[in-house]
Amino acid sequence: MTARPANAHQARLLRLLRDGGPNSRAQLGDEIDLSRSKLAVEIDRLLETGLVVADGLAASRGGRRSHNIRLAPGLRLLGVDIGATSVDVAVTNAELEILGHLNQPMDVREGPVAVFEQVLDMAAKLRASGVAEGFDGAGIGVPGPVRFPEGVPVAPPIMPGWDGFPVREALSQELGCPVMVDNDVNLMAMGEQHAGVARSVKDFLCVKIGTGIGCGIVVGGEVYRGTTGSAGDIGHIQAEPDGRPCACGNHGCLEAYFGGAALARDAEAAARDGRSAELAARLEEVGSLAATDVAAAASAGDATALDLIRDGGTRTGQVIAGLVSFFNPGLVVIGGGVTGLGHTLLAAIRTQVYRQSLPLATGNLPIVLGELGPAAGVTGAARLISDHLFSPA
Repeated sequence: MTARPANAHQARLLRLLRDGGPNSRAQLGDEIDLSRSKLAVEIDRLLETGLVVADGLAASRGGRRSHNIRLAPGLRLLGVDIGATSVDVAVTNAELEILGHLNQPMDVREGPVAVFEQVLDMAAKLRASGVAEGFDGAGIGVPGPVRFPEGVPVAPPIMPGWDGFPVREALSQELGCPVMVDNDVNLMAMGEQHAGVARSVKDFLCVKIGTGIGCGIVVGGEVYRGTTGSAGDIGHIQAEPDGRPCACGNHGCLEAYFGGAALARDAEAAARDGRSAELAARLEEVGSLAATDVAAAASAGDATALDLIRDGGTRTGQVIAGLVSFFNPGLVVIGGGVTGLGHTLLAAIRTQVYRQSLPLATGNLPIVLGELGPAAGVTGAARLISDHLFSPA
């Protein structure tokens, strides 16, 4: 893809077609503040670029029927969602429909070179499957702070070897297309906004509880990244004064008490201390524990596992309650791998937020699990790059 919209009107038309699918000239005119003649000029210019194509006759609204317009069906976007322990890679069309999706285990601590070899191999497998001959753009999510304009991770606590690595530049050279990079939880928020539980909400928080904990902040329909790109790093808000040491170098951070890594550590301690026969049996069987083992033990009625989940949910709820009081969102979405803990976790978070925040902020505040699961991150990644491609050059 070499063409880009020439002005803000064309960019607006492209995004309307991405988010709403094929539409008639008349219906597009209802959505955008242009005269009929000016709208016709801009659509004709987009047709000349090949970014959009005619797509049959639209339904009659009285008088002469117009043609539907849609984004070029051959456009292909690559969405990559790198987590701490796994990676998702997907191909979408320009309307962000997922055409192919792969997931593989991966350790982000192996460093960017090893991780991107795996990402490129997965992208090649998707191309070989026939869903894409090449990519018009790629969006990448990483589990740490990102200096957004440059696409560079900055001192990510759980990503040794990634500090300052030129992700955007390196992958753009390898893939031969434009690349945009962001924090993974921002992409989860964008995915849920595009096709998930936040479709109709302009101001919301999306909390990802995986190996660590982060928060995507959406204000007026746009992700808020802060001055340098580190907004939403709530895993390093202090939950306990002078508490446990955290990977970031501070003490008492929320991530030191909850998230996949902390939960696994506390579960193993409970198993070894004899506080949970269920967890002890699982530890003896596999040699280590993960959040999935805690979820399974809780489902079996293990009291210690349930207490670990409730305690983590309460601490997370305390932090979210502060955010709710400060931001007054219309929705809080909880996502990430640890949401496999299910409604025990959600109930603990809800209880703490509703108890701690003022009634004016929580009186009509849904706190819900995300709808898309692993698809949220790759959908958000595709949306990230489409936002870039559908902006004036």
